[in-house]
Amino acid sequence: MERTGRLQTPRGARMHRSRVLRAVVVLLVGVLGTALFRLQVLRGEEFAVVAQNNRLRPVPVPAPRGTIYDRHGQVVAGSIPGYQVMLMPAPMDSMDAVLERLTPILGLTEANIERAKRKWSRQRHLPMVVLDDADPRAVARLEERRHQFPGVLVYEYAKRYYPDGENIAHFIGYVSEISERELEEQFPDYEQGRWIGKNGLEKQYERLIGGTPGMRYLEIDARGRIKRWLPEEMGVPPVPGKDLHLYLDLDLQNFIAEIFPKEYTGSIVALDPQTGGILAYYSHPTFDPNRFIGGIPTSYWNELNEDPAKPLIDRVAGSGQPAASTWKLAVAGMALGLGVIEPDEYMPQPCTGGIYYGRYARCWLSSGHGRQNLIEGIKNSCNVYFYQLGIKIGLERFLETGTRLGFGDKTGVDIPTEISNSFPSSVEYWERRFGYRPYDNEVLSLAIGQGPITMTVLKLAHIYSALTAPGGKVPAPRLAMESGAPPDTFTFHVDEVDQWYLEAGMRRVLGPGGTAALSRLQNWELLGKTGTAQNPHGPDHAWFVGTGARAPGEPPEIAVTMFLEFAEHGYTASGYVAEAINFYLDRKYGRPFQRWATPRLRFANGLPVNWNFSAPVQDPPRPTRSQATAPTTGQSGTTATPASTQGGGAGTAQAGRTGGP
Repeated sequence: MERTGRLQTPRGARMHRSRVLRAVVVLLVGVLGTALFRLQVLRGEEFAVVAQNNRLRPVPVPAPRGTIYDRHGQVVAGSIPGYQVMLMPAPMDSMDAVLERLTPILGLTEANIERAKRKWSRQRHLPMVVLDDADPRAVARLEERRHQFPGVLVYEYAKRYYPDGENIAHFIGYVSEISERELEEQFPDYEQGRWIGKNGLEKQYERLIGGTPGMRYLEIDARGRIKRWLPEEMGVPPVPGKDLHLYLDLDLQNFIAEIFPKEYTGSIVALDPQTGGILAYYSHPTFDPNRFIGGIPTSYWNELNEDPAKPLIDRVAGSGQPAASTWKLAVAGMALGLGVIEPDEYMPQPCTGGIYYGRYARCWLSSGHGRQNLIEGIKNSCNVYFYQLGIKIGLERFLETGTRLGFGDKTGVDIPTEISNSFPSSVEYWERRFGYRPYDNEVLSLAIGQGPITMTVLKLAHIYSALTAPGGKVPAPRLAMESGAPPDTFTFHVDEVDQWYLEAGMRRVLGPGGTAALSRLQNWELLGKTGTAQNPHGPDHAWFVGTGARAPGEPPEIAVTMFLEFAEHGYTASGYVAEAINFYLDRKYGRPFQRWATPRLRFANGLPVNWNFSAPVQDPPRPTRSQATAPTTGQSGTTATPASTQGGGAGTAQAGRTGGP
């Protein structure tokens, strides 16, 4: 009772409250002390790192891509200074305000801003990239107002640059930001925002030339203002990509681009038959890959897609065309390899303007060429000679042999967008596509390059390289020397005697009375074959395939194929092929180069011709065929009866003109 009474007095109550308060204070100090001990002693290092991270911002550093060189060490794809404009992470309303103020200085569009926000939303811990490739003049304007934008960073990097832009567009590709699909399917080990090769060599050799990005750190204050870069050694340095060396002759490439007749669409490719190296690769019309860097401007993209000439199409390896009369050399090589003819034998029926084999098929020369052997058939591009050659081979063997030789396959070039060629593997092709089984006379169309046969310009150049190469064998075409061993070779089973006859026919194409006589060269051995592909929708298309050597009988050092849409006659393309071969060999052997070396283009440019281009061609000595190398397949000298009706019905080819020389 006494104790209770004391607590009830005012003085006792105050003393009690005081004791309780002191106990609470002691308890709180103990709790705070314990917490401080844990923060500063037990977890001090951990929280120091957190604090450090709160004032450091990682900035990805792009890796310089490897330089791409031509065979002489000239730069095909290199780097120049580029500028990224970035904004340090902050609340979105603050960043919007900065973007609004940056718009007139940098010339930002709504598309720029939306793209920057969309990219940043996936990586909010990194700075927002406002512009990947800022105009240096805009950067200069921004630097003048640097004090107004403390959270804006301008970063200089190695920007991809193509000195010869439009001249190399279709094989070089371009560089741009990786897409979500590419990230998932092709480069799962890459990070978002990284730039990669798109199309062409840039894509094919991305792993080699792309390098590995690094990381640097920026120190910022509590208000997000940039204070300083941390030393590079505190970050991760980027690893530059490795260089790439090409077989390409950049001077030849630019020369071809310069002389290419711009009124036509088409393409041209040049190969070194001895190595498979691609010396030139040009498609027209073209585009500027430099404008694709950092994102393609919408206006330029629309312009390219709306152009009826389709400049984005690669007409060297990404588009196939009927091979027309240039295909006749492939048929001749097939027949010689099978042993169904001797190269000097005449066909049983002379050319009188056409032939009947289940239907009447015409020659391009309605008056006829008379009796023809292989050399004359090639020189005159006589349809009737090659009709009979196709009959000797027979439809099914024609399809089987062509498939075995790989006529429908890709060449294996190191370009990711190469398409397959079209060559029916069997008669079932007609059944699947057209719903009927073809008659035997379908071989008439196939023998002159018509029907369901289409070839890329690159494939035809590869075939001709094999036809004239020692042993009939050439490596797969390649652009990069670092590509390693070619995946395969192309082989025609022809010996040196067969090749002598094939080359003699091609030589006469450039000789007096030949279909490309005015494209003859004075100083170099030029062999070739013209082709005119039918076009039911307008003027015919022009082909020319040519090879160049130092002298008759020497191995070819360059093979060039050209295709021109709507150019009407194969000889239209022949002069440009000859000029390219002349340019290459003149420079290779140190001769003074003379533009417009062919009579055709000298006449067209009002220049005189001061040499006898109408002199008879000179063949090298003809080799003799040993018993060991004589053809062993087929029956040489056996003939079908072209005038009979054994070919069956009308087939698919028209009875009218079936292709020019």
